[in-house]
Amino acid sequence: MWYVYILKSLIKKWYYVGSTNRPDQRLKEHNLGKVLSTKAYKPFELFFKKEFHLENEARSFERLLKDKRIEKEKIIRSFEK
Repeated sequence: MWYVYILKSLIKKWYYVGSTNRPDQRLKEHNLGKVLSTKAYKPFELFFKKEFHLENEARSFERLLKDKRIEKEKIIRSFEK
């Protein structure tokens, strides 16, 4: 299985979108500062996760959320209510 996830920074109002086939390990890597693009915003909590059967499906959805910020913001707003 593949997953698209959104992480929420616990110190700043900042969200990160990624994809992986090992979500628990990936969250640990982000929180340990091993991911350069998120290091300054750690620690994180898992805010959203969606499962996909194929890697290319997950990557396409990840790209949609990254390219069309409004799509990411819709998901964030739906969970913050």
